Amino acid sequence: MTEPRHAAESRKGTVTEPRHAAESRKGTVTEPRHAAESREGTVSDGARRGWRPWGLEGRLVVTIVAVVALIFATVSIATGAILGSILQSNLDNEVTEATAKALRTVHDAPQVAAGTEDAAALLASGPFEPGFLIVIESAFGSVTGGYVDAAGTVTTLDDSQVEQIVQQLIQPGEGGPVREITIDGVGTYRMVALGGGSFAIASGLPVSQVTATLAQIATTVALLTTGGLVLLGLAVTVIVRRSLRPLRVVADTAERVASMPMAEGAVSIADRVPESETDEHTEIGRVGHALNTLLDHVDASLEARQRNEERMRRFVADASHELRTPLASIRGYSELSLRDPELSESTESALSRIQAQSLRMTRLVEDLLLLARLDEGQELVYGVVDLTQLAVEALGDAQVAGPEHVWLLEVDEEPVTVPGDSARLQQVVVNMLANARTHTPAGTEVTLSVGREDAAESGSQTDTAVIRVHDNGPGIEPTIADELFERFSRADRSRARQTGGTGLGLSIARAIVHAHHGEISVQSRPGDTTFTVRLPLPEDLGRAGAGLTDAAPTGAAQ
Repeated sequence: MTEPRHAAESRKGTVTEPRHAAESRKGTVTEPRHAAESREGTVSDGARRGWRPWGLEGRLVVTIVAVVALIFATVSIATGAILGSILQSNLDNEVTEATAKALRTVHDAPQVAAGTEDAAALLASGPFEPGFLIVIESAFGSVTGGYVDAAGTVTTLDDSQVEQIVQQLIQPGEGGPVREITIDGVGTYRMVALGGGSFAIASGLPVSQVTATLAQIATTVALLTTGGLVLLGLAVTVIVRRSLRPLRVVADTAERVASMPMAEGAVSIADRVPESETDEHTEIGRVGHALNTLLDHVDASLEARQRNEERMRRFVADASHELRTPLASIRGYSELSLRDPELSESTESALSRIQAQSLRMTRLVEDLLLLARLDEGQELVYGVVDLTQLAVEALGDAQVAGPEHVWLLEVDEEPVTVPGDSARLQQVVVNMLANARTHTPAGTEVTLSVGREDAAESGSQTDTAVIRVHDNGPGIEPTIADELFERFSRADRSRARQTGGTGLGLSIARAIVHAHHGEISVQSRPGDTTFTVRLPLPEDLGRAGAGLTDAAPTGAAQ
């Protein structure tokens, strides 16, 4: 029989506390501080780095293009230097020939040599190429100069420009008779000076011709080099991408296999690298072939593990089933023998010990048999389970078993119902309460709460029913927190009945919760330990629950 709801409410002073207290404690049910700090450190490190490493394809393409670009740049610079030297040498030869021709012209024009006509008149009297510049010093010491511009017009040099040319020509220099002269307002020239007896001349040609030729060549080379590098980058990208395609196939296969759950249950690895990408004559093909070989070995090992687990599960189930009868006989004969009034004190004590140990062994066998049947997908009998009523009953039993603890209950006004096996879900709650009672000192406050969480609040994809068992005891050691739900795992390593149990209580709870498509977890630190069970609500269990109902036995297991 179950306790009426008004009876539970009448015990509100001893088994409940105000809801705001529960809500205030929800803030304390958090992940361990070191886990949050480690995650914050990871995020900060990633944000501080602010970059993503390049892939192999990008590095290969960039390296090849950069090396070729460096080679092109080196060749272009060397070619430009050599070509510039050749063009300047040709210009110097032209300057020498033009100056010699001009010297003969001046020699044939005595009025110019005598100073009665200036250099501009000489340039105007005869055909000279555009850019030609001449400075003439007459026999009487007068110095005049002029040049032919790009349009063929003769322009006279002023005295300052002539003086600038003379000063640069008389300065000692290197590089032979041809000198590079810079003239304000005119430009840079290659000039040579020659004497004709009573007069002297200096003439030259502009270096702009060489500069324009070099600039045109450099522009052409730069455009061709850029176009070539773009084509090279595209070609290298295509080639590298095609060459690395088998490696991407290998990586994709490895990622799919790595995402498969392999911790428990039947696992079969069907993914393999295609045979077309496993050519052992290429380096990448050898990687694909090696991965396929590795997956074959892993698949075979998983199959062998599953076969061993199934054999062990059948053995445990069969052994547990077979042990029930002799254990029942031992317990029955011990009880019958204890009724004999003529037993001595030592014999009665021995028979009492036999009876107690047979009861303990029976419980262990029943737990092992339950686990084996849950592993096989059996033992659940589905119905509608009122978790609120179940919590009220379980807490009432816990108060009787542990009167030295403070027991509190927090439930919603509306009952929380889920499809499931009522007896097994009650066993989950009882096991968690017993765990809290066993591993906490007297006076510890233990709170059992039942409620709902929507998908956004719980961080899952569905709405869930939540059962929490919270205590303010000493907490769970971090060294055993990860293996707390494993079979035969004990928070207290002692084998004493007062503290250390068989280590199957929480593993049974986890197996039952998983069979209901739920999850169970624990978060603990000194003074704040919470076991949490989440079960999908009726509308979310849907077809999965119906399928298990069809597969489940119609009656309780015997």
